[in-house]
Amino acid sequence: MVETPGSQSSLHRANLERVVRAVRMAGSLTQAEIARGTGLSAATVSNIVRELKEGGTVQVTPTSSGGRRARAVALSGDAGIVVGVDFGHSHLRVAVGNLAHQVLAEEAEPFDVDASAAEGFDRAEALVHRLVAEAGIHHEKIIGVGLGVPGPIDVETGVLGSTAILPGWTGTNPRNELAARLGVPVHVDNDANLGALGEQVWGDARGVNDLAYIKVASGVGAGLVINGRVYRGPGGTAGEIGHITLDESGPVCRCGNRGCLETFTAARYVLPLLHSSHGAGLTMPEVVRLAGAGDPGCRRVVADVGRHIGSGVASLCNLLNPAMVVLGGDLADAGDLVLEPVRDSVARYAIPSAARQLRITAGSLGGRAEVLGALGLVLSEMGEASLLDATGGVPAAVGG
Repeated sequence: MVETPGSQSSLHRANLERVVRAVRMAGSLTQAEIARGTGLSAATVSNIVRELKEGGTVQVTPTSSGGRRARAVALSGDAGIVVGVDFGHSHLRVAVGNLAHQVLAEEAEPFDVDASAAEGFDRAEALVHRLVAEAGIHHEKIIGVGLGVPGPIDVETGVLGSTAILPGWTGTNPRNELAARLGVPVHVDNDANLGALGEQVWGDARGVNDLAYIKVASGVGAGLVINGRVYRGPGGTAGEIGHITLDESGPVCRCGNRGCLETFTAARYVLPLLHSSHGAGLTMPEVVRLAGAGDPGCRRVVADVGRHIGSGVASLCNLLNPAMVVLGGDLADAGDLVLEPVRDSVARYAIPSAARQLRITAGSLGGRAEVLGALGLVLSEMGEASLLDATGGVPAAVGG
């Protein structure tokens, strides 16, 4: 049956895809929530959900909403499997999940930042195969892999740009390398973007369409979500908040400029401030722990970092007016010790109307944000049409 633009069948197909898209990103919605989110009538949603259930695309379970009985709609757990892989500055983490937003297996292991790219991919390939096997999943059920790397990705070529965290990986194409090893489509993004996506799909930022995820670790980056979608910019470098200039006479940054935000907040610049009193082996998680225990030097450093981050957040606030800023990375565990200085700087430097609307919080997913964001990346990149066709969710001939 040929579907012509504007025909009843093409409109029906479009409505099917709208419902699948809403459920895919939310994980689970009641039929009333689907109707509100898509603008479709309750009767149309009911008919579409029944059709999708019969085709095996969604599963429907009894629930309650506002004290009333309702039906929760989620993508079928049998519709496909997604895998997330996150390379951090000191770890490799892999998660396996289904389209109903259920994490079926997850594991992290230490990863040497000086290891070669080939060794990293070897480790990732082995861990993916092991987790998939332990979960009792057939490899052909995997429909895609999301891959997170701590560096800028060229959106056209997929090549990893210069990164101080994994210098031996510069110039590699992580997407092609892992796809060749696993034999499935791979979607790749930097860790800050995946942190934003993780918090939006799995964390406290669910339902928030405009947010920034600030990750402070060996570097400083921001993942930006605008109008519900991650914004990368034409070259893939949007969100480089770490290179906002705070002091033109400040320390020289790795980018070649002076006084970038990163030079006042990233671990390799901050930790030496405490070496004389706490030793050269100090790590940022230890600083956060000591600050929480009342150590005055560590508390001062955490507060100073928070104020500097707040200056960068204020600039984002003035430019993009997000509804939420989520702080990730090791510093997030400091809670209000770092968040209150961030809020103070935002209140001082941001436009008052934008600052009043802004919620600043620590990430709720901790170190899992990026790998869950990698799962979310596959969910966001896969097309509704391919999912419907793969599951048989659309009959050969569709009615109005």
